[in-house]
Amino acid sequence: MCPFCIASAALMAGSVMSTGGLAALAVKKFGSKSDTNGEDMRLVDSILMELDQEAQTTKRVLDRIPEDKLAWKPHPRSYSLGQLALHVASTPGSVAALAVPDSMEAPNFSQPEAKSRQEVLDTFSKSLESAKETLKKMDDARLMSKWTLTKNGKVLMSVPRIGFIRSILMNHNYHHRGQLSVYLRMLDVPVPSIYGPSADENPFA
Repeated sequence: MCPFCIASAALMAGSVMSTGGLAALAVKKFGSKSDTNGEDMRLVDSILMELDQEAQTTKRVLDRIPEDKLAWKPHPRSYSLGQLALHVASTPGSVAALAVPDSMEAPNFSQPEAKSRQEVLDTFSKSLESAKETLKKMDDARLMSKWTLTKNGKVLMSVPRIGFIRSILMNHNYHHRGQLSVYLRMLDVPVPSIYGPSADENPFA
């Protein structure tokens, strides 16, 4: 987990990802029905659908990475393009795995740099499938149960597991994907459509 992830997780404890907020979300969810068999949807079902939908967008961004610029940084303190791309690619699977135990000690983190675009794409494909397989095993009770992050034995946060998944596996990765789109613009690479038209691509035209 990168330093940003840890900071985000700590802030999440006092944010909309509170137990009360998620409980309200769960109440709304239980009124919905699956389109296929009329049964109540599980909490994880909407997460899985969103993962699949957003994965298409993420892949469009990763496909644009210029292989000859993987070591490029917009600032000396920033990740390189290759580091950021590999972080985006690996986050789904790695964060899903972190959500399995009830608690974990915040690890030290060092982000390697991708050696090729294909490494990034292969990592993303495997990471996405791993995340989905892990999340499919979590029932509603598991998702609403507490997940705790500690540092040197001190509790940094303790929130419903679904809150950790939403904030770090999903929202946090969208944040880094947005950073990656800025890298592409700065490198004069055409930016793909993400949530609508970009200056280079209009899916509605």
